[in-house]
Amino acid sequence: MTSFDKPKNILYVENGIGYGGAIICLRHLVTNLDRSKYAPLVVTGRTSPQYQDIAQEAPWKHIPDRLIDVVGMQKYLTNQAWPDKLPGLRFIGQQILARLDDICNFLPFFLRLLWTAWRFKTDLIHANNEPLCNRAALLVAKCLRIPSVCHVRGSQKGSLSMRWAYSLPDHFVSVSNWVSDSMQQKLNIPKDKISVVYDGIALEKLDINADGQVFREQFNIPGDAFVVGLVGLLIPWKGQYLFLDSAKILKDKIPNLKMAIIGGTPDDCIDYEQHLKNRVTDENLKNIVIFTGHQSGMDRIYNALDIVTSASTSPEPLGTMVIECMAMGRLLLGPNHGGTAEMVTHQTTGLLFQPNSAEDLAEKILKVHQDKTIIKTLGKTAREEAFMKFDINHHTGEIQKIYQAIINA
Repeated sequence: MTSFDKPKNILYVENGIGYGGAIICLRHLVTNLDRSKYAPLVVTGRTSPQYQDIAQEAPWKHIPDRLIDVVGMQKYLTNQAWPDKLPGLRFIGQQILARLDDICNFLPFFLRLLWTAWRFKTDLIHANNEPLCNRAALLVAKCLRIPSVCHVRGSQKGSLSMRWAYSLPDHFVSVSNWVSDSMQQKLNIPKDKISVVYDGIALEKLDINADGQVFREQFNIPGDAFVVGLVGLLIPWKGQYLFLDSAKILKDKIPNLKMAIIGGTPDDCIDYEQHLKNRVTDENLKNIVIFTGHQSGMDRIYNALDIVTSASTSPEPLGTMVIECMAMGRLLLGPNHGGTAEMVTHQTTGLLFQPNSAEDLAEKILKVHQDKTIIKTLGKTAREEAFMKFDINHHTGEIQKIYQAIINA
């Protein structure tokens, strides 16, 4: 009898800030997993309708990871001046809130996850986010003496707590060479503990002929408008402020310009969304800027846009929207750093602008407006590149090889 005569139980734990690229890629992975070899169970700390939809693709369980809103308390403390009136009071307050988070949020989540993993007879735990935010899953693996894999989708700050968390997984899956290099350089992770596997999605399911007019009509966008869309969760490092800076530069240069901010807002970033909307009002951008909120059916949205933009101010590890955009044959304009620069070849499969430069972003947008042939030419090449690099079957196969090697070991 071989070690894979009976399917191995894989427990997936998703503890991201909100519904974005990480969970979308996980859903594609568990949908295409070879069920004769692996039986998945997906655990998420959130339970919005998008997360509940996971149950259509794999067994799913919600374990709340936030019973008390400590993050809100921390924000309140940060915005108050009174803790500075007494030396050390702010530090003490921060420590009290940290311990409250440990006792009221982390510990209950850890215990319920431990019980779930034991009942599931888990053979391997796959943490879908950075080790620090998924430390509960990695500690469960240690307690049950089973291997763990951690999907790394971000940069490393190098703090002591982060270094400790990165010591927990048995193996890392890095979404790009840029992330892998960062782990090795900043945290001294051995190269043989890292496998670089580009995220994969079911590209063939994207409808390249989707009717973009539906999206335009939904938001009252004229047919002759020149539409630039920024796709991504509304969190500061995704660059919505930079996008608004470029809108301010372009508002008198491109007739019928529309700048669409497309994406949902995590609970932690409601204030950030309001700041963005206040700025649009204060700077007279309401006729140009559109907030769409979370959108499903992204294929029709991509087809509604003349330019799809990524404006991340910190290097993007990979970017699911970049993959989708390329696969749809749309023109992508992204910052020349991180995973985006690794995925996009400037003037061949897209356009790259100087990171954190609203002026260069605006200049590139204006360039495309003046020569719209770029849209189809680069879009065609991008689609061909996407189908070579980001196929879900290749992605799933590589992940399963990692499972097999670790479980057999």
